[in-house]
Amino acid sequence: MRSRLRLFALVGLLATTVDGSVLLALERLSLPLWAADLVALGAAAVVAYLLNRVITFRGDPMAQWVRSPGLFATTAVAAGIVDLSVLLLLDAGGLPLVPAKAGAIGSAAIVRWTAYRWILFKRIRRDLASRVSRPPAAGEVRLSVVIPAYNEGRMIADTVQAIAQELDRSVGPGDYEIVVVDDGSGDETATVAQGAGARVLAQPSNRGKGAAVRAGVLAARGRAVVFTDADLAYPAALLTRLLLEIEDGWDMVVGSRRHRDTATLVRPRRIRELGGRMVNRLTHLVLLGHFRDTQCGLKGFQGDVAKVVFERTRIDGFAFDVELFLIAEQDQLSLREIPVSVQNRQGSSVSIVGDTVSLLVDLFRIRRWVGQGVYVPTDEQRLALEARA
Repeated sequence: MRSRLRLFALVGLLATTVDGSVLLALERLSLPLWAADLVALGAAAVVAYLLNRVITFRGDPMAQWVRSPGLFATTAVAAGIVDLSVLLLLDAGGLPLVPAKAGAIGSAAIVRWTAYRWILFKRIRRDLASRVSRPPAAGEVRLSVVIPAYNEGRMIADTVQAIAQELDRSVGPGDYEIVVVDDGSGDETATVAQGAGARVLAQPSNRGKGAAVRAGVLAARGRAVVFTDADLAYPAALLTRLLLEIEDGWDMVVGSRRHRDTATLVRPRRIRELGGRMVNRLTHLVLLGHFRDTQCGLKGFQGDVAKVVFERTRIDGFAFDVELFLIAEQDQLSLREIPVSVQNRQGSSVSIVGDTVSLLVDLFRIRRWVGQGVYVPTDEQRLALEARA
């Protein structure tokens, strides 16, 4: 998808060259400006459509832009109206032709780019929402629950016991595991968690939530793998809900605090809520699917899919969630968003400004890695995914 965005931009550049060249040629022939611009826009639209068929969507006859010429024409007409209006307005204001046309082209490009992103958004969300019938993943237990923990010694025992109580009822004793990843804590988190019955993995130093979840998922033994937060902001019963969705065939199941059916038991502070909205807007720099909540701390996977996905994640901080969605888009995994009940922790150590800046830096790192092919699956990983199709 991202390679197509680049091809689309290249085709747009070529079509723009045609647009400007034809306009300048016709203007020298003393054709009225509006007529010259209409002819130029028509020529550019034809070039863009043909090149997009041959280049951008080559090998994909089901692509919406190719399959629906009317959609392309509608977008071209809308962009053309904007182009012509801006050009005539700037010309009437006394601006020379070249800068006036540049302003018109820029305005029209925004219309085309927005429309194209919307088309990709619709297609991606449709593809992700297509559940694929797959055999159960291999695993020693039915479910692994991974909990990243950093200095959570005061509450980790209560969290482990609450989860164990729920899973004893819904899954059955002995058919699940609770994996607590101690992310270099300075307190008794590891000892307390082990005493409460969890399997504990200890990170030698504090690396971040992404690194802790990755370590836990890669060590998990379950046919389904779910991770949740140590403060149990999401009720333990939701773990069972995710498990059933995974067993129903979904590759990836994610909680969404922005789902219309989500119940917020304790609302976050206003500044924290605004920060969360801004973070989700920033993820549009990387993701095409326009997910409303990428940072919910409750996500689940088929066990083998989880390992293939997490083997390619690199971010150690909070932005690792964005990598998960990006890989799901790229690998065309099936993805289901479910509502959650959430009780926001008032004493959270999250820094709105600091963590938002850190996430923005990580988003640009992710974009760079996408261009370098970092997230492309290896042959072994591709075979693992194809074997389950």
